[in-house]
Formats: sequence, structure tokens, C-alpha cells
Amino acid sequence: MITVIIAGGSGTRLWPLSTSNNPKQLLALTNEKSMVQNTYERAKLLSKDVYVVPDISHADALKAQLPELDEDHFVVEPGRRGTANCIVAALAHVAKRHDHDEPIAFIHADHHIRDSHGFALSFKEAAEASQKCSQIVLIGIEPTYPATGFGYIERNGEIEGVDGAFHVQSFKEKPDFETASRYVASGNYLWNCGYFVGSVNTFLKEMDEYAPELKANYEKLKDIVDPDDYAKTYLSFENEVIDVALIEKSSSLIVIPAGFDWMDVGNFKDLHEANQSDENQNHFRGENIHDIEVENTYIRNEDPDKHIAVIGLDNIVVVNTKDGLLVARKDLSPRVGEIAKKIQGS
Repeated sequence: MITVIIAGGSGTRLWPLSTSNNPKQLLALTNEKSMVQNTYERAKLLSKDVYVVPDISHADALKAQLPELDEDHFVVEPGRRGTANCIVAALAHVAKRHDHDEPIAFIHADHHIRDSHGFALSFKEAAEASQKCSQIVLIGIEPTYPATGFGYIERNGEIEGVDGAFHVQSFKEKPDFETASRYVASGNYLWNCGYFVGSVNTFLKEMDEYAPELKANYEKLKDIVDPDDYAKTYLSFENEVIDVALIEKSSSLIVIPAGFDWMDVGNFKDLHEANQSDENQNHFRGENIHDIEVENTYIRNEDPDKHIAVIGLDNIVVVNTKDGLLVARKDLSPRVGEIAKKIQGS
């Protein structure tokens, strides 16, 4: 199996920790390693060949954090054109170097997972299912609440001769709360976490039938040698998400329920849950933090010369960095992205 780490994105909902110049995948958020370094350690459990797809704006920083990888293992996006074209670029790159029937696992650089053994086992099962059936395999997460920020995968019967694999009945993008509640109550839906497994030939077969524009993009990229021609061609592509451009349209998908814990650290509420808290449900990181009667808070100080004092508050996020100061109700922290986009002018 080959592994591709999708490492673009800006993580605006974690401002001021995550910025356009220093996005969340480059940050140490849950331990002393960055998110992408933790992901790379998991990726090495899956395969010897690990490729990374960064955006050009932070490619150098990613390369510095992953010194084990040579230049050829970075597939740099000349500009962000969505996960669909990240995958197309990776397929074109891998196709020149590997057997077109070898399974490729596409994973993300900014997910928090503790059970690395379960992670590796689930992807091994997904690779075997993809090879046996010549289909794209998704890995789905058992939902724990009616989330409206994730897509949902509806499973429909086990696949004969393939342990733990299910046919996909439908793929639903980000439902409203009432619909998500029905999905969770039914017990028949899994969260989509954006993991896909399939060979070059399997992806091209699906694109040929359901997303011919992505197949055309692949054909345009695969033989380009000149970097300027490559950049010009890539930047001419429409910005597309793989879920919408291909996965929702496909009628022959397989899903494997994940055998590991998973969290998309998308906002400070998630980040608080991903870190250990004290007996008052507080998590403090950094120096010169002072508190009195504080509960259920996430406080982080990246500027050791400045003191932070918090008194008598609950359900609060306080983050101080050289790029800015955030004070927010934790349950409203997903809206931080709205402010970050104004500040960063995007």
C-alpha cells in the first residue's frame, strides 16, 4: 500500500494559533509533535512509500518538519484547488512511480487519533477490500452525536467474502440537525472522515464514469515535465471537493467501519477535548497563566512575557499569540473562522 497525506488547508477556526502562514497541520496541538508529524508516524505504519501534498505557501515548512522524506515524496500544489485536485495530482505523481493496481490510502494531516494500531488495521482491511472488489473504499466513523458538520455514509449489507466491509447505499453531505438525528438513531450511518483507499486504476475507472472533468485533469497533468507548465495547468482547474465531485456520484463504493478513535480538530472545542484536562475540566498550556474559580476552559499563552489572568469564568477559550488575542465562549468557537477570514483578508 502507498499512503498520501493531504496537507493543505488553513485552519481558520483555530486562529490565532493557526494562521495562513502557519496553519494547524504545522502546529503542536495535542503533544510535542505537530499534527503532520503525528500523521506521518501513523502513515509509516501503513506503508513504506509516503507522499505528502502541501500547498506551495507552506511546502518549505512541511519539508522542514518531515526531513526523512526527499523532494520526490512531496507533490506540491501550485495553489489550492480543493481535495479533488489534490487527489488527481497525487494519482498522476504516483502513477509514474508505482504499479497502477497497488492500493493508495488518502489521509489528512490534521486529524487526532490515539489508537495507531487500530488505524493501521482498518486501512489494511480497506486495502484488501479495494483489491478484491476493484472499488474505492471509505473508512467511516461510528457517530456519537448528530453532527451537522460531517458527511454521512449509509451502509447497506455486508459484502460476501470481505470481512467487515459493507456496500454503500448513499453518501450524504452535512445534513441539518433533524436529519442527522435520524441518521444517528437508525444505527446505519457512519461519519465520513475523508479517508479513501483505491488504486490508480480504480480511481481512474470511477472518474471516467462519474467525474470526467477530474479524469481530464489527470490526463493533462500526468505527462507534464516543465514546472511552469505544470503550475499553469493546475491553476486552471476548478476548485472542487472530492466528496462532491466524485464520491457522492459514485454508485459502487465500499465502507469499512473504523476500528480506532478519531477527531477532526476543527475548532477550540475539539482541541480542548483532544487534550487532557484537570479535575476542573481546564486545560492550560504556556507560562504565566493565572486562574481563580475557572472551570471548563482552554487557555493557551504563546507569549511568555505577557501574563494572562482569568477569574470566575466557565466554558471559555483564551488564546494569546503574537498574531492576536482570542477570548470566546467555547461552544461558539467554531465561529472563530468568520473573524479570522476578516483579519487575514480572505
